[in-house]
Amino acid sequence: MSVSSRATSARLSAYLTLIRPPNTIMIGLGVVIGEAIGLGKLPGLPEAVFGFLTASLMMAGTMVANDVYDVEIDKVNSPQRPLPSGTVRTRDAVVLAVALSVAAIGFSALLGLWTFLTALLALALMVYYNTRGKKTGLIGNAVVSFNVALPFFYGGLAVNSIGPLLFIFSVVAFLANFAREVAKGIADVKGDSLRQVRTLAVVRGTKVAALASTGLFIIAVLLSFLPPFLETISWLYFPPVIIADVGFLYSAYRLVGDQTPENVRAVKRQVLLWMLLGLVGFLLGGAAIL
Repeated sequence: MSVSSRATSARLSAYLTLIRPPNTIMIGLGVVIGEAIGLGKLPGLPEAVFGFLTASLMMAGTMVANDVYDVEIDKVNSPQRPLPSGTVRTRDAVVLAVALSVAAIGFSALLGLWTFLTALLALALMVYYNTRGKKTGLIGNAVVSFNVALPFFYGGLAVNSIGPLLFIFSVVAFLANFAREVAKGIADVKGDSLRQVRTLAVVRGTKVAALASTGLFIIAVLLSFLPPFLETISWLYFPPVIIADVGFLYSAYRLVGDQTPENVRAVKRQVLLWMLLGLVGFLLGGAAIL
């Protein structure tokens, strides 16, 4: 491989690191799953594609913007990331974040007025989080988690069908991500302290943050058993959700036992897998497509 090819490959890898494909894909799938649950079947191609692109592109833009605002903190917490390491210029990252966000809003408009307004709300919340909300600690965690849970509601809105299942699935997603955000503060406590970011780990200590995160995981797990009491759902809901629930509890156990940055980052990655399994369960249980 030539020097220029290696440089191009490294640059592409850096941009993918900024965008965080696993997160963006999961958010996009959340909208499609919300549409499927609302309809009780798979959505049409336009609704699925436009909904997926709205959420995934907005999440990608938010992730890039987050790294722009966090560049000084990442020089301490994660100096290997694209911006603090100099692999990607800050100016280029800003342009990318704006382009992705504008594209997301454009796709939301294709689905209707209410989806357009909801997308604007989500974008406004993430701008607030990146510029001011992050330093508020738990409030910032709640803002991020609200936007992670919003795709289910957004999907139902896109197909004009919002029921109890979408609501409870949104709450479970909110709590699971809230727990993950609180845990994330444990790994970033050193840099956050320097920048006066008032995460729970900074204000009350890493052990308290680990216990709070565990409590949120447990509530999410308990609520995951509520859907059968709200509506008739497929038995296919249970296998992936039970595996995810066990995974959440295992990750919580690891978190309480070890708050080192290395372990917390491993737990964060695990939780994404459990959340993906939960998405599969939500789809299989709430949409009569099999």
